[in-house]
Amino acid sequence: MTKIIFMGTPAFSVPILEGLAAGGYQVLAVITQPDRKVGRRRILTSSPVKEAAVRLGISVLQPEKIANSSEMEEILLLQPDLIVTAAFGQFLPEKLLQVPRFGAINIHASLLPKYRGGAPVHFALINGERQTGVTIIEMVKKMDAGGMIAKQAIPIEDKDNVGILFEKLSILGRDLLLRVLPDYLAGKKDAIPQNEEEVSFAPNITCEMEQIDWTKGAVTINNQIRGMYPWPIAYTMYGDLRIKIHQATVIRNTKTNEAYGVIVRRTKKELWVAAGEGSILQLDEVQPAGKGKLSIVDFLNGVGKSIDVGVLLSGRGTDES
Repeated sequence: MTKIIFMGTPAFSVPILEGLAAGGYQVLAVITQPDRKVGRRRILTSSPVKEAAVRLGISVLQPEKIANSSEMEEILLLQPDLIVTAAFGQFLPEKLLQVPRFGAINIHASLLPKYRGGAPVHFALINGERQTGVTIIEMVKKMDAGGMIAKQAIPIEDKDNVGILFEKLSILGRDLLLRVLPDYLAGKKDAIPQNEEEVSFAPNITCEMEQIDWTKGAVTINNQIRGMYPWPIAYTMYGDLRIKIHQATVIRNTKTNEAYGVIVRRTKKELWVAAGEGSILQLDEVQPAGKGKLSIVDFLNGVGKSIDVGVLLSGRGTDES
């Protein structure tokens, strides 16, 4: 039985871990990020992968940084045949990569060599890609640059956001891994080098990228909203009030001559905002600072009661940025 060390942290990694545990492989240990304090009440919370490992009865190690840690020494002593990573969030030291006889492989949520880096799903949506997928690669010292063992694409649908795509890609990654792993371990599956001329990057999302720029077209802004939901969530400003935008709709076949960020329609159930190129974006679900998520109806009946046609929502690129 192949002995595996699994490394991962978010919910994306859980089906992959569960698939390995149920697929006839011996998962010696799970390596995940340390417990973190989350939420307003700062409750110490385990990662989804840790919760899954505990449920499966698998030993858990949680180094703050794996390089030169006592946990790495424990991994070396376990002598795994293979290391499998999926959204682990740390670079693996060269010393560790050389230990398993089958090396280390990573399930990456993009169609490499496109979107190397920490936010490939976010950038696929933000950039309006029509498809994405997963690539299983051999791990090397350079980020997401190893040879490709397998790759599979899926279409990006209009209602997809980061959360939905993560769920889809997690299952896709699990199924692809379980399908190709036997041949890879048997030496029947060679890794294909990535074409360096086609490389693009998806770095972690910055705070600046979260604010909506109303000079951009409604389709582009909606892609940004979808590409940042459910985290970190795009936002706009209404005076001093930060309003996170959870969901919006592009208004088709209607144009406006109003300035960017100006409210052009306000009813009991609708709030339309002027965007670049004369386009219009309808806000559907929002979250004012200090409040929970609200439908646009509830927002307009409460915190947003004073918002009316002609009001400016400010953001990068608008007059009140």
